Amino acid sequence: MTLHPQAKAFIEQLTLQQRPSWQELGVHEAREVFLTFEPMLGEAPELTRVEDHVLANRIPARLYSDQTDHSPVVMFFHGGGWVLGNLETHDALCRRLAVNSGCTVVAVDYGRSPENTFPGPIDDCFAATKYVAENADSLKVDASRIAVAGDSAGGHLAAAVAIKARDESVPEIALQVLMYPVIEPNFDTVSYRDFASGFGLTRDNMIWFWEQFLGGADACKEAIPSRALSHTGLPPAIVITAQYDVLRDEGNQYARQLQNAGVDVTHREQQGMLHAFLHFADLFDTGVEVGRELAVEIGQRLKSGRPRS
Repeated sequence: MTLHPQAKAFIEQLTLQQRPSWQELGVHEAREVFLTFEPMLGEAPELTRVEDHVLANRIPARLYSDQTDHSPVVMFFHGGGWVLGNLETHDALCRRLAVNSGCTVVAVDYGRSPENTFPGPIDDCFAATKYVAENADSLKVDASRIAVAGDSAGGHLAAAVAIKARDESVPEIALQVLMYPVIEPNFDTVSYRDFASGFGLTRDNMIWFWEQFLGGADACKEAIPSRALSHTGLPPAIVITAQYDVLRDEGNQYARQLQNAGVDVTHREQQGMLHAFLHFADLFDTGVEVGRELAVEIGQRLKSGRPRS
């Protein structure tokens, strides 16, 4: 499928603006620029409960819920290449997810790279997830129905937390939701070659993001979900990828890798779309529609009990 007209218009606008790349801006200025994208992020519905918390004595988080009882909970890890983004940049997305899923969403403000390099972001997200499971009663959530979810680098963190939770046997994760996830630093896939520049997220962006995240560490199996010793016994997965995205092939391959290990996988490659189409919901009607469908599916899967592989 050709590039969706709304995606094409977005790319044309980016070209006209001639923005410096994230790596040209540097960490501090890139973070400030990322905050200016708020008008593109779509509807931010009101909820009964929007509460800021500190999890495990050190990790800021925000809880979103319209539920009065102990509802399923979605732990959400934001994207931004482990460098950009925070609770505010993904507030609208988390609100929509909570409303449309009927679940409680807990967004985690993990320490960002390069100040907090590997394994820091993974450890923060795992600690936050474990804390929520251990304090489910006070947070009014159901510890037996926990999903981990994230977009882009947040998808990487969700995949890594699912693996770590399996390996440590706690907490039990019922579902992993990977939205156009970062999986591995292989910059020579077909999608990296075809969409290296001119389609929003670039190959050079991703090389820089990986450098910030790893901080000189080796790309070991703990940092790379696809290199885990085994994928057997991981929770069911929903994997969303985008056709015109440098990350497409690694997301598609990880979905196949999970399936080959016997994991129940629902995979959708969204045709005509760019990276982050769910996040920038004000720009892409498809992002609104697919985001709503995804949230409904998450709610149905969690409310029906732990999905089985």
